[in-house]
Amino acid sequence: MSDLLHHILSQDSFRKNRLPSLFSDFSVQKKTNPDGYQVNVAAWEQALTKAARNGYISSHSHTTAGPGQKRECNHLILRVDEGLVGDLESPELGRPVALPGVFEDAVWNRTMVPLQLYKASGASLRKPQWGLVDTTALSPWNVMTWGLKQLRGVVIGSGSDIPRLQAQDLVLVENLQEAGNKLVKRIMGATPSNTDLVYSKESFVGSFATILDEDSELSDADFEVLLLYLSRDSGAIAYDGKTIKFRPTNDSPNEITQQDATIASIKALTATMTKQVKNLEKKIVELNTTAKAALSNKNRMSALTAVRSKKLAEHNLQQRLDTLTQLEQVYLKIEQATGQVEYVKVMEASTGVLQGLNAQVRDVSKVDDVVDELREEMSKVDEIGSIMGEAGPQIDETEIDDELEELETKEREIKEEAKAEKTRKQLAGLDSLGLETKGAVRKAPLEQNVGSALEESIERLSRMSVEEGA
Repeated sequence: MSDLLHHILSQDSFRKNRLPSLFSDFSVQKKTNPDGYQVNVAAWEQALTKAARNGYISSHSHTTAGPGQKRECNHLILRVDEGLVGDLESPELGRPVALPGVFEDAVWNRTMVPLQLYKASGASLRKPQWGLVDTTALSPWNVMTWGLKQLRGVVIGSGSDIPRLQAQDLVLVENLQEAGNKLVKRIMGATPSNTDLVYSKESFVGSFATILDEDSELSDADFEVLLLYLSRDSGAIAYDGKTIKFRPTNDSPNEITQQDATIASIKALTATMTKQVKNLEKKIVELNTTAKAALSNKNRMSALTAVRSKKLAEHNLQQRLDTLTQLEQVYLKIEQATGQVEYVKVMEASTGVLQGLNAQVRDVSKVDDVVDELREEMSKVDEIGSIMGEAGPQIDETEIDDELEELETKEREIKEEAKAEKTRKQLAGLDSLGLETKGAVRKAPLEQNVGSALEESIERLSRMSVEEGA
């Protein structure tokens, strides 16, 4: 079982009980069972798209990654041919014979677009409007034969009873858009300077090869399609075939200038020099180890050769380091100068804005007159308020004092009544105990000091308890 088939069978939509239906010729269900047909088509489309995204579609038939290298795969392009069908063939279920119909629907719905058509027209990503195809980019014969073959999804005139796929490359639209969006988000999310927005094609490939999958790299064909999408369809970059510059806004220049090309060249040369420095450092360590081993074996000639090579490598390393230092200094100066240019542009724009606003104010001397008039009008408002306040009703302050004193008296009487009621409740509690103080407290006038009566009663109760204990 191929890695591609193993990955597809691990998807939820390819459960074991559904495999017979998915591998059968379900194209006959297009009229008899449209819902079941669409479910099977969607399952195959999503499975193949996800397999490509995760690096299970090889860009070459027999390419394997070397030690320390990541495998190169087609993530954005699906090669449709008999080799793909062979990779999807199951020992138990056989070949998925309905794939021609799957790709026919995918192309019609624009989830997959023929590579040749995509390169010819950016309108190919739109929903089905086949009249938008740019026929001037294709020969009449290619247009006619491609249309006949693609709409049927099989080789015309094939004598086989089993439909055979038309060999072609299909752009996986979902993966293409995802890669473009992730790439732009990564760049713009880092708040880059103007020089950080510029790449050579080589540095671009090296920086974003694993944008979709960390374990596999985009193929050269993938990058060709991705750059076309970013420059033509989304407008996220300016691209001239060698230099790439990201556009922060739609108003940013859409052309690559000589300044951009120079910045890209410096960055690419710096990256190359950095790799050479690492290789030379590694070589020096290896030669030093070789020289020591030769001396330990008393092989003086081999040791001398290793030391001589080491000296040459050290000399080359120093030259590369000097060159790298100069390149970094030049790049920093360019970055600084670019920032200064932007600063000056902002200052010029700000000056223009201030000039326009000041022009609206016109004569500065008139500002004093406006302020004086404003103050005068504000003083009039205060004067009117004072007059309106004097015209209000006159209130006798003596009446207010008398009313306030009456309220205070009532409030005091309410508090005294509440206090007396509390005292009555306390005395009633003493009555329930059958104490001798009950009569004395009741006979005492209410005006008597209640606190003293309570203290005397408590003292008598205490004395009675002591005598009973004795």
